Amino acid sequence: MKACDLAIIGAGPAGMAAATEAANAGLSVIVLDEQPAPGGQIYRAIETVPEERRKILGPDYAHGAGIAQAFRNCGATYIPEATVWNINPDLSIDYSRHGGSAQVSAKHLLIATGAVERPTPLPGWTLPGVTTAGALQILLKAHGGVGDDVVLVGSGPLLYLLAQQMIAAGKPPKAIVETIDRERYIKAARHLPRALAGFGYLRKGLSMMRQIRQAGVPRFSGAHDIRIEGVHRAEAVVFSVGGKAHRIETTSVALHQGVVPNQQATRLLGCDHAWNESQRCFVPKLDVFLESSIENVFVAGDGAGIAGAKSAAMRGRLAALRVAQKLGHSNGADIRALQADLKRDEAVRPFLEALYAPSRDILQPADETIVCRCEEVTAGAIRRAVDLGAPGPNQVKSFLRSGMGPCQGRMCGLAVSAIIAERRKEEPEAIGYYRLRPPLKPLLLSELAQLEPEATRSEPL
Repeated sequence: MKACDLAIIGAGPAGMAAATEAANAGLSVIVLDEQPAPGGQIYRAIETVPEERRKILGPDYAHGAGIAQAFRNCGATYIPEATVWNINPDLSIDYSRHGGSAQVSAKHLLIATGAVERPTPLPGWTLPGVTTAGALQILLKAHGGVGDDVVLVGSGPLLYLLAQQMIAAGKPPKAIVETIDRERYIKAARHLPRALAGFGYLRKGLSMMRQIRQAGVPRFSGAHDIRIEGVHRAEAVVFSVGGKAHRIETTSVALHQGVVPNQQATRLLGCDHAWNESQRCFVPKLDVFLESSIENVFVAGDGAGIAGAKSAAMRGRLAALRVAQKLGHSNGADIRALQADLKRDEAVRPFLEALYAPSRDILQPADETIVCRCEEVTAGAIRRAVDLGAPGPNQVKSFLRSGMGPCQGRMCGLAVSAIIAERRKEEPEAIGYYRLRPPLKPLLLSELAQLEPEATRSEPL
């Protein structure tokens, strides 16, 4: 079994920055990454992307090249294409790779698994041709292509960033259907003075809006009652704005209602979580050094709460410096300055969270809308289960099998909790979330049978 001072799950900006900082401090570091190369979702394919595509994706994306290069040179042990499927209480980690399974053991663990897109259950979202904005951006980063008649639906900075990148690639979206209404702007306005500390982000946002407008992309604000029509695949997006019905014919729809922390690993370990009303999601409870309620388990990046790539890297460094300090490899002199930088970078978040809060159509979908895609469980079925006495997600799971499919609740967990909370007239924190059990990801019996806990460093990676 490989052993180290610090094991890191994930090689996005947080994982790479943490590994670099920890290795430079003299710690032994192992990084387990599900992807074939470092970068995470935000810097996907950063080491191999053609120069022309790098320009399309913009300078923020290109910034990841330096982070990835520093990570490659830091001396940490990097294990790509490693799917973590279990984390034991002693911080030994089970993972599968290339058809087999192995373990690593760590004195400290950093979970840097990033964010996932918020579930967007609305009528027609399971039709072929409907995807998420994040998935479409992955396609753009990895292959440089998107469809010709894509309609972007929802809200959030990623929606406009994707539109900007599509315009730069010569494939502008057919339309942007926004769920933001005037009330959101009013609520966000009170956070604007604080947000000015992060004026660079506001300037980027205004620049994106200007480019979208100059490209002539139609925008519809305040959309509600959104549904996607089609028989065998998406054929049109239908919605209302100001009492007027609209219909846009399209075969490609990208949905987005923001991102939320990927809490699968922290839930599996039993870390304490709290409901973040501003972000409308659960986040792990962390101290000022990003250590969780379980000793020696840290969380960094968007998994600690949504804050963006720059903050993710700073959080990774902060967690690594704290681990180095605990092991006597650092006096912690840089921690205070890093915490101050992090606070400044996150100043814009309350403004963005108020402006891009998820729409009620998504949080409380109509009864006939499928919520759990894997088991085809509707919102109405969940409400009926609550009426029959199911008090929370785990009991609804027993009734309906929601959250028991291949995604293990990643696509429906928050939506199920929100529906139950609304039906029971309780706060989401009181309702809770699915209880996670191993394996975290689908696992072949052959992979389990080949688990070799005593694997050595001499084995090929």
